[in-house]
Amino acid sequence: MEQLETTLGDIGSFVWGPFFLIPLLLGTGLYLTIRLGFVQFRMLGSALKLGLLRRKDDTREGDISQFQALTTALAATVGTGNIVGVATAIAIGGPGALFWMWVTGLLGMAAKYSEAFLGVRFRTTDEAGDKSGGPQYYLQKAIKGPFGKILALAFAVFAFLASFGIGNMTQGNSIAANVESSFNVAPWITGLVLTVLTMLVLLGGIKAIGRVTAGLVPFMIVFYVVAALYILIVNIDGIPAAFALIFTDAFTGTAAVGGFAGSILIIAIQYGVARGMFSNESGLGSAAIAAAAARTTHPVRQGLVSMTQTFIDTIIVVSFTGLVIITTGVWDLGEDAAGTMTGAAFANGLPGEWGHWIVTAGLVLFAFSTILGWSYYGERNVERLFGQRLVMPYRVLFSLIVFVGCTIPLAVVWNFSDIMNGLMALPNLIGLLVLSGLIARETRHYLKHDPSLTASADDIETFMAAEPGWADWKSGNVVGSSRTHTGRVPVHVRSEDSSGTHNA
Repeated sequence: MEQLETTLGDIGSFVWGPFFLIPLLLGTGLYLTIRLGFVQFRMLGSALKLGLLRRKDDTREGDISQFQALTTALAATVGTGNIVGVATAIAIGGPGALFWMWVTGLLGMAAKYSEAFLGVRFRTTDEAGDKSGGPQYYLQKAIKGPFGKILALAFAVFAFLASFGIGNMTQGNSIAANVESSFNVAPWITGLVLTVLTMLVLLGGIKAIGRVTAGLVPFMIVFYVVAALYILIVNIDGIPAAFALIFTDAFTGTAAVGGFAGSILIIAIQYGVARGMFSNESGLGSAAIAAAAARTTHPVRQGLVSMTQTFIDTIIVVSFTGLVIITTGVWDLGEDAAGTMTGAAFANGLPGEWGHWIVTAGLVLFAFSTILGWSYYGERNVERLFGQRLVMPYRVLFSLIVFVGCTIPLAVVWNFSDIMNGLMALPNLIGLLVLSGLIARETRHYLKHDPSLTASADDIETFMAAEPGWADWKSGNVVGSSRTHTGRVPVHVRSEDSSGTHNA
């Protein structure tokens, strides 16, 4: 097991090194931000209003509401990464890692918008009559020839494998460790209970997942943030110093990590970006799978709603966790204490034993909801690779792997997850760059006519009627062919300009 841990660690360091995924992830986010006219800042208010207050759109086309699609995506992201992941990033990379998590989140909002837009734009209907979409479909449908097919299949394979890491074993492992620490319950007992609960929900499919997450996610986020807010109010004098430490260490590193300044800075960026993606999944492509199931009148609308998930996850929940860890002074306990660092911070900041209880309860709720959300991501890729017949066996296997995750070492689980996340993101990020012209053109056209996101379905029909592909998307048979497994009928999309989307 030690050799496996070392090998996975070496591979993960390369995947998330300064010459591979980090520049691609940040560069793609920056490029899309500029190309889309800083859409994540311009449209954030309207998107939050549509997703959180109005909650649904004027259409029946889809399986779940926009709010349920948002909470399913939030369920899959607001999990271990927001509690243990933040602590790990700060423990290894120093407080400056939090800054790079913010950068990843803010730039990642443009990537999250883009992939969710494409997920709805090129979604299809599976053999069971459910909407199915995501990079495993849109990469092949929107990019001409074998290149798109290779990207789509690569994503599907890596997403299938990643579902057992980021969405399964890491969550179960963290739940088991914290429950054992707080209540002295053996990990195998926790694993058995989680396995049974997971299987009970998954048997109901996306509609059951949507109902559970719509009720669970808002409660758990408010519950956790209120506790963190209390600690920050109590330690309000330390907040300015915490921000100063974060911004200073983001560019200089911190001596607490050890080594020389150059290596410290690289570590801060590496762990900030890696844990940032683990937490908010922007650029990973996963949220597009949930977005594709949403009832929405236009892909732009669901893209904007999905974009708010990154804002809630990183700018709100991650920030509260990081600031609590730094202001309570536990951030330099070291890498070995990363798994319990957030618990220690809350224990220091809250009276009595409330801190450990709240973190444990929050972690259980966060991680269990992530398991549910990622089970759906995994099964959509199983359906893409093998057809509907293997979806139910996958749900059973996924539930059983939760038990495995509860009983193996934490480092192995995290290293495996980092590798799979990186490999899963690679084809999606390439696809987003290739399709950036299509995304920008169609986004501009829609927002020109409906900048406040209040247009009715009839109004949208009027100003979209002449747009290429609109009639096919409306009929539920998006541009191209439903023969997604053969790839014989590629989608032809119009380039915006010579530097824009791939002229497929």
